[in-house]
Amino acid sequence: MDRSGWLIDEHGIDLRKALKAKKETGRVSPRVHDAPSAAVIRDIEAEVLIEATPTDFKTGEPGFSHMKAAFESRKHVVTCNKGPLALAYYALHELARHNGVQLRFSGAVGGGTPVLDFGKTCSTGDRLIGIRGILNGTCNYILTRMEGEGVAFEAALAGAQKEGYAEADPSLDVDGFDTAVKLVITANHLKLSKAGIKDVKIRGIRGISSKEVTKARREGKAVRLIASASAESGLVVAPTIVEREHPLCISGANNAVEFDCEYSGPKVIIGKGAGGPETASSLLRDLLEVRAKIDGQPGSRPAWRAAGAVGGPAR
Repeated sequence: MDRSGWLIDEHGIDLRKALKAKKETGRVSPRVHDAPSAAVIRDIEAEVLIEATPTDFKTGEPGFSHMKAAFESRKHVVTCNKGPLALAYYALHELARHNGVQLRFSGAVGGGTPVLDFGKTCSTGDRLIGIRGILNGTCNYILTRMEGEGVAFEAALAGAQKEGYAEADPSLDVDGFDTAVKLVITANHLKLSKAGIKDVKIRGIRGISSKEVTKARREGKAVRLIASASAESGLVVAPTIVEREHPLCISGANNAVEFDCEYSGPKVIIGKGAGGPETASSLLRDLLEVRAKIDGQPGSRPAWRAAGAVGGPAR
């Protein structure tokens, strides 16, 4: 399914033909369909919805309606869409639980890097007392260029747009909102807080000057946009001076997150935080986890079909 409509075949879809049609025409369907996509998701016989439509931070749509329709028709959901999770994290989990299905979203934070799964592992048998990290590859790319090449913010931003890291309207990235959304999802998922976007103190990198970046470099440090969550400071997104040798002082469009455990100490995960193939790998990882859990349930069916809603590239 895409904006143009959908393909449905009870015998299965020829993916090679579907992908060829999408590449040549920009559509998966040869004709326009008028029925609402949520209605199709609700009525179709499938076991899993893969929801990958573009993120809307204000309404969570159409992803929220897609996920709600899937849960109400007892379909599992795998998604990389941050909007619905940021706006209705607990409501979506309760709806999934009530209908006896799974909700998985490892691609919503960290792209192909399993930040959320790693955080869960860290907190097993220990108590997670805080997290801090770089959750937006676009901002990190911009700051790295300002640092390494001595260019101004505007020039570094233009380079990020040219490379495809930043959108035509980059405000969600550079003003810190995308990072804040990921922080909220992570903090809720790891039970550090029951927070919403309004609870995050946000300051982006738009006002960072090349002078500040150069000064930090001369002192053996670097400026990075750091998201943090703890009982003492709450949820904060702000440019922060980081020691050069610290694991969070990474370069390029990468993500890095440090999980502070009470007994076993800090643990860091680093990896690519954006990109189509990287995000696709997280969707596949979650899909396999859904399959594994189904196999572990009594009376589970030996085979299943997946319904997918797709959209633009994820940051």
